[in-house]
Amino acid sequence: MQLQVKGKNMPVTDALFEHAERKLQRLARVLPPWDEPPLVELELSVERNPKIDRSQVAEITVRTKGPVLRVREGAQDMYLAIDQAARKLERQAVRYRERRRRHRSPHEGEPVPVAVPMEPDGAGPEEPVADGAPPPRLVKSKAFPLKPMSPDEAALHMDLLHHDFYVFRSSESGEVNVVYRRRDGDFGLIVPD
Repeated sequence: MQLQVKGKNMPVTDALFEHAERKLQRLARVLPPWDEPPLVELELSVERNPKIDRSQVAEITVRTKGPVLRVREGAQDMYLAIDQAARKLERQAVRYRERRRRHRSPHEGEPVPVAVPMEPDGAGPEEPVADGAPPPRLVKSKAFPLKPMSPDEAALHMDLLHHDFYVFRSSESGEVNVVYRRRDGDFGLIVPD
């Protein structure tokens, strides 16, 4: 496991680095073995807002050949924030390992994701903008590689990242697809026509 620790608004001491390294070693035993060791990025920061009670924040991102695991925890003490984030990440890694193990064998009777038809012009229903309110604007752009995978794998990645949708390239068709979480808790799949 390769550990990188960065400090934002604070210095990273040797004691903090050693504590983080010790707490994250258990993660190496939980993650599935890969050819390359996973890259673990830990960003420690201090929120400057006095109204924030848990101002010491530890954010951990694990980049593997599989999914990207990410957690963010805050506490009143940085060591406690690292401990909480490491425990949460370990639970997330165990959940990923178990789901990966279940998805390797074919399951009978499980629902298969179904494509959701789009409007003919590709747009959804328009939301009315309140009078006098400025229209929404694009404030963030993100680029990432599209890995070929099945819809089940994409749903797993989406679940591990705690997102409501996940964009991926279908391993069957090579097209860009989107898997999303429905209000009833199931998953939906959007495919291009």
